[in-house]
Amino acid sequence: MRWARAAACRFRLALVALLFALVALVAPARAHDVANELRISAFVRAEGGRLNMVVRVPLELLLNVDLPKQGNGYIDLGRVADAFPRALNATAKGIELFADGERLALADGEARIALPSDKSFASYEQAISAVRGERLPPDTAVYWNQGYFDAVLTYPVRSARDSLVIDFHVARGLRDRLKMDLRYITPEAEVRAFEIVTGSGRVALDPRWYQAASTFIGSGFRHVLGGADHLLFLLCLILPFRRVGWPLVGVVTAFTVSHTITLIAAAHGFVPRGDWFPPLVETLIAASILYMAIENVLRPNLRWRWLLTSLFGLVHGFGFSFSLSNELQFAGSHLLLSLLAFNVGIELGQLLVLALVWPLLVLALTRARGAERIVVAVVSGFVGHAAWHWMLERFEVLSAADLPPLDAGLLAQVATVVLIALAVAMLLQALRQRAPSVASAPQARRIEPSPDQG
Repeated sequence: MRWARAAACRFRLALVALLFALVALVAPARAHDVANELRISAFVRAEGGRLNMVVRVPLELLLNVDLPKQGNGYIDLGRVADAFPRALNATAKGIELFADGERLALADGEARIALPSDKSFASYEQAISAVRGERLPPDTAVYWNQGYFDAVLTYPVRSARDSLVIDFHVARGLRDRLKMDLRYITPEAEVRAFEIVTGSGRVALDPRWYQAASTFIGSGFRHVLGGADHLLFLLCLILPFRRVGWPLVGVVTAFTVSHTITLIAAAHGFVPRGDWFPPLVETLIAASILYMAIENVLRPNLRWRWLLTSLFGLVHGFGFSFSLSNELQFAGSHLLLSLLAFNVGIELGQLLVLALVWPLLVLALTRARGAERIVVAVVSGFVGHAAWHWMLERFEVLSAADLPPLDAGLLAQVATVVLIALAVAMLLQALRQRAPSVASAPQARRIEPSPDQG
């Protein structure tokens, strides 16, 4: 019948669209070589009614300032002081400071030219003393792109405890090639280290709780949407389910609880150290995707999927922690809150993916009319193919890493992870026993093979 052919056509189009979406998701990104990485070093400290920012800028970033030169491109140190006001203003324009939401205006500045071999930026005291100390002799040879412009920028502030924010946007076009190593010295003399990429937006140096929460919610959200492996694991996880019910809610909850536990444990240092651990985790993540895909193709056991998901969730939690390790510098004194906010962002990202993918899955499985297992097998096979290649690539990296000798400390960490896994399994089993059983949940349906498929 014509309507049946039209329905079949729509089903095929939906399936093709889903497969193309998966192709776009798992297509390997082209590597970007970060050549000639540039770094700006800076200290920020508020003292009384003023704030000092001591900053070291590579000379090649001041090309537009047009520092006076002589000979074959060497800085004319006898006349360079005349260009310092322009260089100070350009630096202050590219590194903006805010106190309690108000942009600080530059009040004063001092500067000098430093040799590439100068090591005075090891501490705040050394750096500020060097900038205010002796200048290089006029006959010193400093090539235009091989030295540093060191400066002390002074701003008026009402209090040393003002909420300080920095916006680093020098040479935005360089993106990941330009970073600032910033050390903020709190009123309590605590040193907080930051690595900020140019153009990444405003960063609170001593964030309030709500600033830390919003920052880490956004970070977790972006991490999920940008991580193809976590998205494909989630897809394989929900693929056999036809309706929302306890079996589906249980597996998603198990994944959430598990990765939250190991994420918090990793943030507090309860993980093995060494270059071998990240590739091991990444290999296991790829293996978890492959296993779920194979199980979907063969015979998905939805009754016990929550248990496998809880174990795999522990591994994925370590994967999340690798991304989070570079973000914790922005947590300030709100470590636990930031960890929980990061998890909230992850869950929001997962919910968004479910909201977008679930209608397509339901449409495809509904249109299949008895061929649900074929749809599940095709999609799972495609995902499993990608996971297989990921696993091989990551295992190659793992095999090249130096494995540590077995000692008491490492064995204790491994035992801790195992105990966490057992505790999670027991907790989820207790929760599951209090929930309606799979058999009594008519809204859930398990996909069984047809008689001709054995």
